[in-house]
Amino acid sequence: MGWHMGSGRTGAGFASAAIRNIGIIAHIDAGKTSISERFLFHSGKNHKIGDIDEGSTTFDYLEEEKRRGITIVSAAASFEWKTRGTSYIYHLIDTPGHIDFTAEVERSLRVIDGAVLVFSAVEGVQAQSEKVWRQSDVHKVPKIAFINKLDRTGASYRRVFDDIAAKFKSKIPLPLQIPMGEEGALAGIIDLVEMRALRFGGENGEELCVCAIPDEYSGPAASWRERLLENVSTLSDRVLSLFVDGKSIDADLLRSEIRQLAIAGSAVPVFCGSAKRNIGIQTLLDAVSDYLPSPLESPRLKGKSPKTGEEIEISGNEDFFCGLVFKLDAGDSSDLLYLRSYSGKLRVNDTLLNSRTMQKVKVKRLLRLYASNIEAVSEVEAGDIVGVCGPSDTFTGDTLCSVARPIALESIIFPEPVMSVSIEPKSSKEKEKLEACLAALAKEDPTFAYRRSESGGQIIVSGMGELHLEVKTRRICEDFKVQARVGIPQVAFRETLRERVEANGNFQRLIGEQIFSASVQVEFSPIPPLTSSQPLEIFAEKELTRQFPGEWISCALNAIGDGLKTGGNYSYPLIYVRAVMKSLSAGDPATAASSISAACLDAVRKALDSGTKILEPIVKIEIMCPEDRIGDISSYLQSKRGVIAGIDALPDVSRLVCDVPLSEMLGFSKALPKISSGRASFSMEPAGYCELEQK
Repeated sequence: MGWHMGSGRTGAGFASAAIRNIGIIAHIDAGKTSISERFLFHSGKNHKIGDIDEGSTTFDYLEEEKRRGITIVSAAASFEWKTRGTSYIYHLIDTPGHIDFTAEVERSLRVIDGAVLVFSAVEGVQAQSEKVWRQSDVHKVPKIAFINKLDRTGASYRRVFDDIAAKFKSKIPLPLQIPMGEEGALAGIIDLVEMRALRFGGENGEELCVCAIPDEYSGPAASWRERLLENVSTLSDRVLSLFVDGKSIDADLLRSEIRQLAIAGSAVPVFCGSAKRNIGIQTLLDAVSDYLPSPLESPRLKGKSPKTGEEIEISGNEDFFCGLVFKLDAGDSSDLLYLRSYSGKLRVNDTLLNSRTMQKVKVKRLLRLYASNIEAVSEVEAGDIVGVCGPSDTFTGDTLCSVARPIALESIIFPEPVMSVSIEPKSSKEKEKLEACLAALAKEDPTFAYRRSESGGQIIVSGMGELHLEVKTRRICEDFKVQARVGIPQVAFRETLRERVEANGNFQRLIGEQIFSASVQVEFSPIPPLTSSQPLEIFAEKELTRQFPGEWISCALNAIGDGLKTGGNYSYPLIYVRAVMKSLSAGDPATAASSISAACLDAVRKALDSGTKILEPIVKIEIMCPEDRIGDISSYLQSKRGVIAGIDALPDVSRLVCDVPLSEMLGFSKALPKISSGRASFSMEPAGYCELEQK
């Protein structure tokens, strides 16, 4: 990747209270990148609005993104925004909507403090909308919602708002804005907090006009205002007492109470507009500072001492630096690390500790990120997001911290690859280029992996789906100029245990003049996929962690994990297994670590002897198509072992939801246009695994 130095304010620091780390998340084609580009324009960072169709966007800067018109990698940009007399710095992360690139959403949600969730006013709550909402809930990320595309035919604010309320019942949606008109009649928005109308004039909506609510909208505005106050009253005693007594509720008080509810995660403020028509963008920018938290308002972060395993809490007020590497761009000479700081200050030439490797690293440069551009800064505060150059042997998920206070934050958990394809260099001279290229891509993307097959010696690359692999292999051939042949995609199967089993692992061997010996007892059991966010749960009983050195416990748990990942009775890695180490003993302390590892691998082998079953990945597919095409599409999916979950009638279109084995979806993107005469669109999301019926 080519990085370009930007110009402007360097070394300028913002207090943590004035920082907003936000991500824009949504279903594919809901308008995330269009909103992000307008954020940059209205903040003054860009002097022209980037256009997806023209390939001129700041965020979608890869050639593959411009070619396809979709976001593939998450991109970060920092810009300033001033509202209500206060200047803020926003660190914005624009994320992909396609499920094949869900890792980009996962890594972004891990480091942001608040999210803007975008919905299409036509399609409403779609499959990936639900997925990213649930992902943000897992990470306890407060959010605001933006109903976009209200200028399109079939748009309905009320329908989408009610859809949000019905599908996400754990959080109360708060209508802070409603549109003035819909579809072609969209003329502006009504602010229900201050009860005023807002129109957006000028070529790009830069002229914000505040005026009285037109008579034809006074009735709906009053009704929606009543709904807003009723919803807030269920959660706020201060608003409830005023509302019940029929007293006036001050706008500042209402904003303050809504802010607390949003940060607590009990409510989601809802805004509206049209990115394409430049309606509602400035007020959405205001909403980020009004209703989303600063780093100081986010929950205290927990980590562990890499030496003792003791739990440690950190906050933004501490002096010791601590940061998490959440993304990496591999370079020829050095890598660019995306770093979220959580505590302390960081300056150029500071020496930090990588708590995974326990190696000291020197920070050579600090960079303000702006998609494919960078701008040098001299120091950063707690809560900042910056680029770092210098540290080697550093990867996504690593913690960089003060040498005087080592801490390891929880790493980022990424989903396992579900599809593979073979790739071969066309000549021997291309072999080294291909391997170097694969190493760089795997370093950047934790959901992309490669290996050599044991049988034919072919290189097998694995990823999250057809599109993911297509993008990667195209980059290999076109961006990295490697001449290679690519095979046909194959689904990555997995295994799990058939039943609970206790296994005693033993190891005893005389090597040289030393006796290596150890024994362990491990309880293995299959776990239902929907009950765990991790494919493997491996831990030791608390009594063992108090009784034995942390190094022994770590060796045991790592060996169990490695043994399960190596493969089961059908040579597929195991998932959805809980392994609990119940007892441990070892001989000579000098040889204990390696002996314990061997004993644990013996326990894994014995557990596998009890029997395993093959699992195949299932995807939830959502199809939007005309009503007269539903029958043909349903028949096709059922012939592919699909289970229809539901069919909903929307204005001018129908939505079909179906669970289908991923192996049956190969080539579906080419088949659907033929079945629907080009009138249908679809999206997919992982829906776990189910047992493969073997014939």
